[in-house]
This record gives sequence, C-alpha cells and structure tokens, in this order.
Amino acid sequence: MSLERILDRIDSDLDPAIARLMELLRIPSISTDRDYKAECQRAADWLVADLASLGVEAEARPTPGHPMVVGHVGEGAPHVLFYGHYDVQPVDPLNLWSREPFDPAIEETADGKVIRGRGSSDDKGQLMTFVEACRAWKAETGEWPCKITFFFEGEEESGSPSLVPFLKENADEFSVPDLALICDTGLFDRDTPAITTMLRGLLGEEVIVTGPKMDLHSGMYGGAAMNPIRALARVIAALHDETGRITVPGFYDGVPEITDEMRAQWDALGFDADAFLGEVGLSQPAGEQGRSALEMVWSRPTCEVNGITGGYTGNGFKTVLPSEARAKISFRLVGTQDPLQIRESFRKMVREMLPEDCDVRFEDHGASPASVMSTADPAFEAAREALSDEWPNDAAFIGSGGSIPIAGYFKSILGLDSLLIGFGREDDLIHSPNEKYDVRSFHKGIRSWARVLDALASVKS
Repeated sequence: MSLERILDRIDSDLDPAIARLMELLRIPSISTDRDYKAECQRAADWLVADLASLGVEAEARPTPGHPMVVGHVGEGAPHVLFYGHYDVQPVDPLNLWSREPFDPAIEETADGKVIRGRGSSDDKGQLMTFVEACRAWKAETGEWPCKITFFFEGEEESGSPSLVPFLKENADEFSVPDLALICDTGLFDRDTPAITTMLRGLLGEEVIVTGPKMDLHSGMYGGAAMNPIRALARVIAALHDETGRITVPGFYDGVPEITDEMRAQWDALGFDADAFLGEVGLSQPAGEQGRSALEMVWSRPTCEVNGITGGYTGNGFKTVLPSEARAKISFRLVGTQDPLQIRESFRKMVREMLPEDCDVRFEDHGASPASVMSTADPAFEAAREALSDEWPNDAAFIGSGGSIPIAGYFKSILGLDSLLIGFGREDDLIHSPNEKYDVRSFHKGIRSWARVLDALASVKS
C-alpha cells in the first residue's frame, strides 16, 4: 500500500525534515517591525526555493507589505488550497528567553523532545508539516496525491493588511480549489487531534458617556449632578440577565444549537471544567445557565467588558465627579449572527438607557462574523477518521473560542470551507518567550497530513 510506504519514508526522513525546519526558523521574519522587511523577503524566497525543489511552480508575489508565496502542482481531485504563514511575532522581552530566539535547537524536556525557537509552533513548524508530507509523497510515489495550491502569507502576525486585497485581486485563481486546509490550530490534548469547525466572530465597541462639561467636586455637586460612571455602570449591569443571557434585543438571532452528534463528540473528550477554571483561580462557569463550559467557550455567543475608565484612578483618593466614563465591550459571535445588526441594536439600547443629562458616542473596534464549516461534506468525516488512525484517541470536531480571520475570508471571498487541522499544544508558548513545538507534534503532524491527503483523494476521486 502506497500510504504505508509514504509513512515509512516520513519516519526515516525525520532528521532531514527537522534540519529544514531549523533553516527556516533561523530567518527572523518579524512582519510587524520594518527593520525585518528584508528577512521576511528572505523567508519567502526560502519557501519558494524549497517548493521548487519538490517540482512546485512557486513564486513570491509582491504586495504593499510582505510577499505572498503561491505555488501550484498536481492534478486531479480534490484541488486543495493549503494556507500557512511564515512571519513571526517579535521576541521581546529578550531577557526571558533561555536561548537566542532565532538559534533553534532540540531540547530534552520532562515531556519529550521539543524544538525551541521563535516560530517553531506559530506557524513555521505547522506549515512545514504539510510541506514535508508532500515531499515524502512525491519522493515515494513520484506523483502528487491531488492538485495542490500552496499559499503562504507574510503578514498574519501584523494584522494581514495585504491579505484581503490580494485575495480579491486573485479571486479567479484562488476560488478554483474545492477545499482550504489551514494548519494554524492545535490538538485538543496531547493525544487527541481535532478539526476546528466553528470559529467565533468578534465585535468590538467602545462606549464613551459624558455628563457635566468638566470634572466636579463631589461634595458640592454629588447627588444633584448626574455621574457618567453611574450611568455607564447601569448599562453594563443590564447587559446580562440573572441567568447569564445577553439582553441586547435580537442578539440571539442566528445562534444555532449544536447537533446531537457534535455534543456526543464533545462529551467524549472528557473535558474537566473544574480543572479548566481552577487553573485560573475560579470555580463556577459564569455564562448561560444550563450550558456546559465547552458550549460556553466554543458554541455560544458572549458579551464581555474588557475595560472601564473614568474619574480619578491614581494613587490615593480624590473626591471627583467625572465628566466622562468609558468602557470597552466585546461580543464573540457564532452561527449567522450579524455583527453590524448587533452593533446597531446595542447602540440603540445604550442610548435609550442613558439619563437626560448624559450623551454618548461610540468607537468601533472591528466587526467580523463567525465562521462555521459544513461537516456534512464527506471530506470532513474522512479527515477526522484519518487523524484518528494516527493518534491514540479519536479526533473530534470542535469549536474555538477565538477567531481565525483567514477562514472567514476564504469563505466570504472565495466561497471555500476550511479544514482547520493543527498539532500545536497549549503549552507551546506562542507569542511568548521560549516558544517551542514538540518533535512528536512535528513528526505525527507530517504523518497526519499524509493520511488526510490520502483520505481526501479517496473521497473526492
């Protein structure tokens, strides 16, 4: 069987694969710092050369920021688009690193060997799992499993300013694939792989309430003058009812219930909510009553106050009645919730709750809808079974409390669903000093992609 030969090739070629990853990790491709612009170009050129060594027609395409690496190869069904990013986060604070961030090395830890270095997990190590799976496939069979488009971005860690224009300008080229593959997520736990099928959207609002035209002495004006903090606090307190439900009118329009099959998969994960909250010094889930902690984090929408300012906040005490109060409020969205409609409804609610002597203005901090993948596509179940064959525990379709904008862009601009499959772990310290990627994750990640490609080719052929 060719798959078994490919897996054997992956095992025997692990050391050279790690050596190639080390080369890429040595390039300090920090996208957010203009001093590293040439290094981002160098990383893009390195990837073009590596893909070319496999016979891929690849190029580094210029953008107003850092290049996009694009390559095409293979034929037949399915046609998959694989996305990863080669840029990395800054390394500060440097003094907290145990070694030079761009001098990667294999280290022994109590939990096994790890690759230590900036970008090892986010996202160069993850990106190279797919490239190495393709390398082994081509080396062992002389062919490609299917038609593949490689798409590597260089600005993910700096907000992806060039991404949407690039996708729109090249929509005819990128909307051809059947499915997108994204390797920027993680395992559920050490032995349990996952396919993320739900990503929450995000709406950010800053509320600025003003009252008197200047700060006032609370002894002279307290009681008679309206305090903006008091008005704002009343609004904030009213955003949830006693059961934890969010009270913004129309907020739950478009919020779906998870399927019985999905709930059974989540129950089988054995998630320990007490331990999850206990790690951060808490004991009780604070969301909607009657929902599990996993539902609260993965499949239910939220409204959270992220910051409040107003009045005197320095050392000591000052009896001031402030002229202004501010709050930053974020909404995590699911299903087909419309962030612009929720923004309008939220602002209307705030205006209607304010007393006569208060005015309000709003500053928006982004609005993006949720991304929900259709697991009815047989490719999803085929990929789940393929992952289950590689790891000790069966793979599960899971949700994500956060947002991965690229999946939303692939859906809204290109019309593509995405298989979000990654092999990172929660303790990989991405964005932090001493970032690492388990050698086991890298090795089994390569094997996993070989299995997934084999499964997808069988389903789509």
